[in-house]
Amino acid sequence: MSFAQLGLTEELLKAIADQGYVSPTPVQQKAIPLILEGKDVLAGAQTGTGKTASFTLPLLQLLAENHDPHQKPHRVRALILVPTRELAAQVYESVKTYGAHLPLHAEAVVGGASIGIQTRQLRRGCDIVVATPGRLIDHIQQRNVNLSNVEILVLDEADRMLDMGFMPDIKQIMGLLPKKRQSLLFSATVPNAIKSLASQLLNNPVEVEVAKQNATAETVSELVYGIGREYKRELLSYLIGSNNWKQVLVFVRTKHGADRLEKQLIEDGIRTTALHGDKTQGARNKALEQFKNGKVSVLVATDIAARGLDIDDLPHVVNFDLPQVPEDYIHRIGRTGRAGANGVALSLVCPEEAYHLVEIEKLLKRQIPRVADTGYEPVSLKIMDAPKKNAPNKETGKKDLRHSKKPAARGAKPADGKRTDSKRVDARGKGRSGSRGRG
Repeated sequence: MSFAQLGLTEELLKAIADQGYVSPTPVQQKAIPLILEGKDVLAGAQTGTGKTASFTLPLLQLLAENHDPHQKPHRVRALILVPTRELAAQVYESVKTYGAHLPLHAEAVVGGASIGIQTRQLRRGCDIVVATPGRLIDHIQQRNVNLSNVEILVLDEADRMLDMGFMPDIKQIMGLLPKKRQSLLFSATVPNAIKSLASQLLNNPVEVEVAKQNATAETVSELVYGIGREYKRELLSYLIGSNNWKQVLVFVRTKHGADRLEKQLIEDGIRTTALHGDKTQGARNKALEQFKNGKVSVLVATDIAARGLDIDDLPHVVNFDLPQVPEDYIHRIGRTGRAGANGVALSLVCPEEAYHLVEIEKLLKRQIPRVADTGYEPVSLKIMDAPKKNAPNKETGKKDLRHSKKPAARGAKPADGKRTDSKRVDARGKGRSGSRGRG
């Protein structure tokens, strides 16, 4: 099938051709005609399936068909809500790219950027607003934006917005929109909470599902390395250096952990930068740009980067820490294996994270393959062998210290008999002494 068969206009087809795209993806084939017909749509699609274009293309066409060139200033006729700044930037660029030959104007409204500049741009008028809920609420309260003329509403990554606690903001925004509008809800996963939200926001929606829910892309190879927590960073450095990986996205659980791992990998001779919510928007943009253009090999990120990162041919994703929310595993590894490309997703799992691994595998309804020989002492990832440290005894209520293990002695040997901490190999293949910075 070609894009022309979807009923798109010449202006949009030219913009698509300018980007070198030839055939629509499955979600685009299903969603674009429905949206052009004016139907409300609830779409479940994995990341990397082309879903951004599946709503931006028909949205642009519908707005262009009824565009009034004499209307000054432009009224906000389409609102696209997204959970993160990075995703807002991606969607905004998509709108600009596909709307290059149309007389429509868009603005991005996100936190971390100058509210003064955004205020001037909004008051100047625009047709499309791409926004994160919190910053949009700020502009609404300051009367910088009028949503009474919105014809099309899009909620992208709706499941993530619920996870991040945006529901009160979304409800407040909904109350300012016209009752008569077209609404589109896109979500990588469609749990009951999303179906409940859809029943509140959508009018007789058509459901579009292009992939089995709670499934990872077939183009992603997944592996689990069972490893003691204290050896994780050592193993990560070895994998990156020995395999000469040039682009690796590494997920950690906390901002502090991201900064610490960034510093440790740099000490190991690996070009690394970090991305998390405590960094300014300028620093976040710089980190992402350095990673995309190859100035750094490793981007260490918290889950704020799990959505909205659009990196062509990203070959490797590593879960340094497993996510606490099982669905986030799918979103994380969905950064690789995009648009039909092959990718590898590795998870470094210590016994303390065994419960999270079990929950992820319950969601996937399958076991993720284990690496039998990690080069380190084998560890058990069964829940029964991974009790919480110093957890109270159920019968006595007293702390059970039987499972508290002493740290491995300096120079302890792994399964292959090689020392792991008295001498290690860094990214340049040179031996380094000491155990400083272990992770």
